[in-house]
Amino acid sequence: MKKVLLLISSLIVMLTFTACGGSEEKEAAVKDTLIIAQGADAKSLDPHASNDQPSSRVSAQIYNGLVATDMDMNIVPALAESWDQPDPRTTIFHLRKGVKFHNGEEFKASDVKFTIEGMIASATVHHIISAVESVEVMDDYTVKITTKKPFGPLLHHLAHTASSMLNEKAVVAAGDDYGQNPVGTGPYKFVKWNSGDRIVLEANEEYFLGAPKVKNVIFRNITEGTNRTIGLETGEVDIAYDIEPIDKKQVSGNEDLELIEEDSLGIAYIGFNFQKAPFDNKLVRQAIGHAIDVDIIIDVVLDGAGTKANSPIGPKVFGYDKEAKGYDYNPELAKKMLTEAGYPNGFKTTIWTNDNPVRLQIATIMQDQLKQIGIEMAVVPVEWGAYLDGTARGEHDMFILGWVTTTGDADYGLNALFNTATIGGAGNRSFYSNKDVDKWLDLAQSSTNPEERIELYAKIQKQIQEDLPVDTLYYNTQNAGINKRVKGFKLNPAGHHKIYGVYFQ
Repeated sequence: MKKVLLLISSLIVMLTFTACGGSEEKEAAVKDTLIIAQGADAKSLDPHASNDQPSSRVSAQIYNGLVATDMDMNIVPALAESWDQPDPRTTIFHLRKGVKFHNGEEFKASDVKFTIEGMIASATVHHIISAVESVEVMDDYTVKITTKKPFGPLLHHLAHTASSMLNEKAVVAAGDDYGQNPVGTGPYKFVKWNSGDRIVLEANEEYFLGAPKVKNVIFRNITEGTNRTIGLETGEVDIAYDIEPIDKKQVSGNEDLELIEEDSLGIAYIGFNFQKAPFDNKLVRQAIGHAIDVDIIIDVVLDGAGTKANSPIGPKVFGYDKEAKGYDYNPELAKKMLTEAGYPNGFKTTIWTNDNPVRLQIATIMQDQLKQIGIEMAVVPVEWGAYLDGTARGEHDMFILGWVTTTGDADYGLNALFNTATIGGAGNRSFYSNKDVDKWLDLAQSSTNPEERIELYAKIQKQIQEDLPVDTLYYNTQNAGINKRVKGFKLNPAGHHKIYGVYFQ
């Protein structure tokens, strides 16, 4: 009997330890690695060598700028604690003390000077900081930036991912390989990059705002949208960026997943070549604006993931004017306008698009809609490089493109597309020129008075919507699919989503 009792006691002890071991194993199995899928690999993790979104989405975890934008695109402190403006051309930044780069070097004013002068010398990102005349180190934690003339959008441009602060020692040591060996002050440190497959980051435990909650982050390159969705469903991926319209219901209908959608800073638009008849006639352009049923495009092509536009910049952009004129679908009015313009029987034309499937679908729907008012429009798909070169030279009739006002300031969204100085490859592929718009753009850019800038941008938007060099169809809605165990993730309006603050539940 004693042997039986001893045997039972031993079994109970063994079961107890087994249960405890199971609990420990379960606790040890809590995820410490966040896997993110995006549709393309980064080009470079040197902010001065790339300005593409896949690169910026990774760089946003590694670096900080002097300032940043919050979720409403308001300017907030980052590596600069504060700043003041003694005159319209001068801004003095007071830096945080004790901030460390990932290589152990302390962040100082000399790094600001090195970074901004590097941007000025960069062919890729020079345009973001071209207004800067000089950078002066006043002491280790104070730096003075002087612009060539008063420049209202300066802080928004310094919040751009291209303006991320670099460490001179790290950049010089890595040389041409720096883009594959980045060093920042951000919440995550670079570990390795398997080109075409994944980029691995680890938590910066000494991050000045506190250590991240997730220890490791992996960015996976999964080109096909459907495969990103499958990765979510199988648990191989925790967050998938840019869920395709065809896969959205599959994500939202899965009890383990969540589809997040938010307005972005991007637009989709069609442009008219002012150098070619009949698009040199405002009534023709306006007639086309009234002939396109944007609601159908949003419903059919985007599965509802867009908002009809009334301006080339959206509501999240500083300077947006809600009173700017939108073009309602009205084919009868469009026919009358064409008749008044001298084209009672319509005309034949073409629209260029690249091989982007969404743009091809939009062009095809437009083709049918314009046919209803007598315009025969052929859809011409063009290889991306040839598309950019051809539209820069003005070889097109109409074209379809997108734009993202990444800085969140109207200057970035309007100057490139509508200034006479940017005609061609710089952005103004409509070859639009209006002296009043040029004057207002320059005045708004050189003003440091927010109220004055808002008034000027309102005038500009109203004039552009009247002249209609481009017909902005909709504001893009961005999305991501996430596993419901992931908490704290938010979509950044500029598309450079921050992982700091994300955790598993």
